[in-house]
Amino acid sequence: DQPKVITSSQALFHREFPDGKILKACDLVDRKLVVEDPASGEVRELDFDYTSEGAHIMGIAVAPDGTLCGGTAFPMRFFSYDPKTDEWVNRESYHQWNTVARAGDRFFVGGYGGGFLLEWDPSKEWAPTVKGKEDCNPRYLTECTPVIHRPHDLLPYPDGKTVVLAGTPGYGYTGGGLLFWNRETKQAEVVEHAELLPDQSTQSLAALPDRKILGGSTTSAGTGGEVKAKQAELYILDLDTKKIEWHEPLFPGVQGYTDLWVSSDGLAYGVADQKTFFVFDPIKRKVIHQQDLTEEFGPTTSQQGPRVFVSSPGGDLYMLFRKGVGQVDLEDYGIKMLADSPVTIGPGGDYLDGKIYFGSGSHLYSYQVPTQ
Repeated sequence: DQPKVITSSQALFHREFPDGKILKACDLVDRKLVVEDPASGEVRELDFDYTSEGAHIMGIAVAPDGTLCGGTAFPMRFFSYDPKTDEWVNRESYHQWNTVARAGDRFFVGGYGGGFLLEWDPSKEWAPTVKGKEDCNPRYLTECTPVIHRPHDLLPYPDGKTVVLAGTPGYGYTGGGLLFWNRETKQAEVVEHAELLPDQSTQSLAALPDRKILGGSTTSAGTGGEVKAKQAELYILDLDTKKIEWHEPLFPGVQGYTDLWVSSDGLAYGVADQKTFFVFDPIKRKVIHQQDLTEEFGPTTSQQGPRVFVSSPGGDLYMLFRKGVGQVDLEDYGIKMLADSPVTIGPGGDYLDGKIYFGSGSHLYSYQVPTQ
């Protein structure tokens, strides 16, 4: 006899027991199992318990209320940690929070799947997000799949008017675009990859003066898609026209610009392929410093929204490597490893009250920055 074969999507959930009973629910968060007997109509609810490493952290940013906030995956949860009270808040989130960023008194989220954008006001009561429902907090704003399905960066522009979401496209697609959210009109504008860099997606963003943004692309396609571009590029885009004014593959063969950060003097600091550190002059459009990180520091951290660069309110710049925390000298561009980490550093990263916070697996860690 041929064995019975069960096929389905990745959401396959086989519910039938050999004795005819049916598994109605298996809740791993609240640890409850519900079994129904169709013959008798009896429904049994069973409690169970287990231990695990926990859901891995996607990214961390300081929220307007002075807490460290972000999302986890599998299950998709929101977390908030208050260092002053050592208190945690853990809630069900609206899908997977890939990218998080503060903008004044608000906290924005770019998420998977769907390339959605949320806006959270921590000063108001939490109300679970429902798509299309206005009185939620966080509030669902828009989504742009398949143009963006898996966000990689989220940039609230400093003028308070625009939020830019970037990432890779839907499953099987090649080339991701950009989502521009106008905070004043509450309207979204989506620009596809063909109008930006064909067959590429944007992996990293940083704000330049005069409503310009600096973008770093990736050749990565959507999951299951075909990689078509040969190398990634850096570009400058005008926020008003939504047009790229300049673009160039700065480093031959690079496949992605991991992260970008712009200093107060206008110079841009970046990482390509997690291993090439560079300083770029957006006015001259030239690389003025370049360093291979591999031998001395190893690769930078990575995640779908990596946050490699962490800056202090005073303008100091730090970098998160898998093996430790480094500091960048803004005068000579040298990097100094401040401390090796006892754990592999995963998603970054933000600065609060003299500490740098980052994730590793399911855990949140902090590093006390030495006083000058």
